[in-house]
Amino acid sequence: MSADFLRRWSQRKHAAAASAAPGAASPQPLPSLPALESVTFDSDFKAFMHAKVDEGLRRAALQKLFSDPRFNVMDGLDIYIGDYSVEDPIPPALLAQLEHARTTLLGPAAEPEEVADGEPLSDSPSVEA
Repeated sequence: MSADFLRRWSQRKHAAAASAAPGAASPQPLPSLPALESVTFDSDFKAFMHAKVDEGLRRAALQKLFSDPRFNVMDGLDIYIGDYSVEDPIPPALLAQLEHARTTLLGPAAEPEEVADGEPLSDSPSVEA
């Protein structure tokens, strides 16, 4: 029973394809491609993007396009290109300003208290159960 169903389905599918073929739009022909050596930045690369163009030729055309020096310009948005593992030293003048602001706002720096082994810090809250 399933063989009859599949045969009938296949026949109907072939009939539908045959009846739709004359009225269907004809596939677009492959556009004429300019010589790769004559292609410049201002050329129209649309023809190279056609589905029937060989992948290697498409890539060669794109490589030719992107080899233009206009695509090799650094802009201000390239924030991740720097080497951020190297620390920039803070200039001494800025350090002096920061120290002055700290002492003006908070007073002189307090010496840190030394903690003996096993003793909690004096200003840390203790939790009792």
